Amino acid sequence: MAWTTEQLQAFARADDCRIAPFRQDGVTCGTPTFIWSVVVEDALFVRAYSGTRSSWYQAALQQKAGQLTLAAAVHDVNFDPVEGEINDRIDEAYKAKYAHSRYLSSMISDRARAATVKVTPKTASQQA
Repeated sequence: MAWTTEQLQAFARADDCRIAPFRQDGVTCGTPTFIWSVVVEDALFVRAYSGTRSSWYQAALQQKAGQLTLAAAVHDVNFDPVEGEINDRIDEAYKAKYAHSRYLSSMISDRARAATVKVTPKTASQQA
């Protein structure tokens, strides 16, 4: 399952992203954490400011699922780590969306790039 064009357009404009990977029980969501999000090549990506040691990033890798609040809606989602050249395009998206933030350099640093996650919607069969 993929995000709709309308969802991706709303995500690209939104600045209200909160991520909540499941806790170890695989059912209960963790505390929502404010993060930046970007859309690249019809996909949604997030990064951990603190890098791979970030607690939400570690939970996302372990549980591979949770919830994301973005564009004034809550979404059941899957998380997949990202590596490779796509990170260059993700950097460019961060630069375009958050150009005026003093935190931009940290979000495109090697530390944050190493903690990049692709966020996809859960399918109906995954939610059952």
